[in-house]
Amino acid sequence: MGNFEVKVARFLDILINKGGYEKVLEGLQNTLTIAISGLLIGIVIGTLIATVRVIPKYKVMPRILNAICSFYVELFRGTPIVVQLLIFYYVLLPILGIRMSGVEVSMLVFGLNSGAYISEIMRSGILSVDSGQMEAGRAVGLSFGTTMIKIVIPQAVKNILPTLGNEFIALVKETSVVSFVGATDLYVAFNLIGSNSYEFMVPYIAMALIYILLVLIISAGIKLMERSLRKSDRRN
Repeated sequence: MGNFEVKVARFLDILINKGGYEKVLEGLQNTLTIAISGLLIGIVIGTLIATVRVIPKYKVMPRILNAICSFYVELFRGTPIVVQLLIFYYVLLPILGIRMSGVEVSMLVFGLNSGAYISEIMRSGILSVDSGQMEAGRAVGLSFGTTMIKIVIPQAVKNILPTLGNEFIALVKETSVVSFVGATDLYVAFNLIGSNSYEFMVPYIAMALIYILLVLIISAGIKLMERSLRKSDRRN
């Protein structure tokens, strides 16, 4: 038996016979939970910020809100995600007296971080919608907010769906840093297996393959959604 086969056998022994798969499943669950939650929170925050930033700035309040949103976007885009995790987990939350697990903090921070990026994605999507759509909505008596929610934003989402898919993929891969706040993800799970077997090559290869598989599944899902939306457009 070759050296590589011995390493694979040792990896499989720890993974299957010694319960390593339980850690892997926990890490996979946490990875997906953090990424999905981060995307959903990011979509909500990003949509709100994008809406504020496209509102006409004729009055004082829209200007103030726009300045706040611009500061938020620059703050979260200008600092690494791992720095944000550390500051929230070790500084802000203890000061505020709030107790949250590593996974919960990761979900919050990833959502706030994603919101900054999605706001720019959503803003470009809103601007890509023909301005006549807004004018038509206002002409039939709809308010600015109602027109945005019912007419403009649904069309914008269709335009930016591939970019949102890329953001989700980025979130999945970025979860590899949540170990800094004590959360168990795929990296922690496979690193533990490597530590127990004193061999990291096979565990890290397996971890990379799982990430690749996740990305392929997400990409396939986005393509199916795009195809479905194109069919609905043709029917209309």
